[in-house]
Amino acid sequence: MTHIKVIIPAYNEADSIANVINDIPTTVNEVIVVSNNSTDNTEVNAKKAGATVLTETNKGYGYACLKGMDYIANQDNKPDIIVFLDGDYSDYPEELTKIVAPIVNDSIDFVIGARVKRLREKGSMTVPQVFGNWLATTLMTLFFRAKFTDLGPFRAIKYEKLLALNMEDKTYGWTVEMQLKALKQKFSYTEIPVNYRNRIGVSKVSGTVKGAIFAGIKILGWIFKYSIKK
Repeated sequence: MTHIKVIIPAYNEADSIANVINDIPTTVNEVIVVSNNSTDNTEVNAKKAGATVLTETNKGYGYACLKGMDYIANQDNKPDIIVFLDGDYSDYPEELTKIVAPIVNDSIDFVIGARVKRLREKGSMTVPQVFGNWLATTLMTLFFRAKFTDLGPFRAIKYEKLLALNMEDKTYGWTVEMQLKALKQKFSYTEIPVNYRNRIGVSKVSGTVKGAIFAGIKILGWIFKYSIKK
């Protein structure tokens, strides 16, 4: 039986977090919600829904993901696969089964849930998000011959491969760092088209001008850093 753990970074997602947890397939061994300095009932609602709840007071998506990884590293029973999923209910957690399938069945190392246009609800991705994804993946194709089409947060990776990446980004660059390092280390990877809907609540990144700008700068910074790195 494949051992799967899910890490969900969450900042003030009280209205959505229980929906996310409840829709995760029962084949998952543990759901870990990392409350990233939430000031609402995110933690209470996540616990009621059956998740393990951790707190990370340093604000940043990467900080929250690293907190979840530290927690797992200290467990005796290590997972085979780690799945990362947002807490805003924009993804369809029940699609986790098809996200992990290439790893379970075909020994692929890394899978991205690609938010393809035909499966996206209208308005679920902003114009800056769509453009940013296109620019980032186009640059990765030019510099690294990558075949990524999205920086989607819904993703799965073999636990041992995740450790080998030595992830370090603390904020907006987490997703692109993972993809760039997977390319550099020549991991096998694939994308699986996933459905995507309008999130519950307001995005902390794409929903603000400041967030969109800083995310863009961080993502492009990682790409150019790796384009010149030997």
